[in-house]
Amino acid sequence: MVQKICFLLVCVQLASCDPAALQRTIDTLGGGELSSAEVSSGLKEALQIGIGKGSDLLSQKDGYYKSAYKILLPPEARKVTDKLKGIPGFSNVEDVILEKINRGAEDAAKKAKPIFVNAIKQMTFNDAMNILLGEQNAATNYLNRTTYDPLYKEFNPVIVNSLDKFDARKYWKDAVDTYNKIPFVTKVNSDLDDYVTKEALSGLFSMVEKEEKNIRTNVAARTSDLLRRVFAKQDK
Repeated sequence: MVQKICFLLVCVQLASCDPAALQRTIDTLGGGELSSAEVSSGLKEALQIGIGKGSDLLSQKDGYYKSAYKILLPPEARKVTDKLKGIPGFSNVEDVILEKINRGAEDAAKKAKPIFVNAIKQMTFNDAMNILLGEQNAATNYLNRTTYDPLYKEFNPVIVNSLDKFDARKYWKDAVDTYNKIPFVTKVNSDLDDYVTKEALSGLFSMVEKEEKNIRTNVAARTSDLLRRVFAKQDK
């Protein structure tokens, strides 16, 4: 059984796998058809290792703020920051608010891992096979489809609390209110919650996709005994 599960997990690191070749290799292992439990349990374990790592990285300090997943201000916000640079108290408004919203996203990212793990545990046999034989981002697409709404509902209030913890919303509201008092400017909405939540989730799924690619292709991703055993079969 271990040998058969290891073979299936080797397929996770491939961009695709020919079904006929898959069955021939299964047959050569002497076990014939694999049960749904064997296929699912092996794939789920591998996914939990890689995808859990991705969400963990973003939840660390600077996981968003000093990475490729940094959340930038929406375009309309640049009108505010540009106008306020010469006003006392707001000369570095853009730098301050960028750090605050990214700290909020890092704080909220801690909620992602259990939601992903729960979705992986509920994966059906057909889901597992479609991911196993699918594209390099098949697992990411599955998780996006099955977890985006629950993640948004979980993230949004946490984002609000996190932004408040770093005084981001108050700071930004004060900045926008000051901007809106400038004669002849187009008024700007000070609400950051929805924007930051969506940007945080976009970064999260980008990180998940990166970690999925590691599971499938990158030797450096062999960070557990399970993955080392799996890829040792491939090396032979």
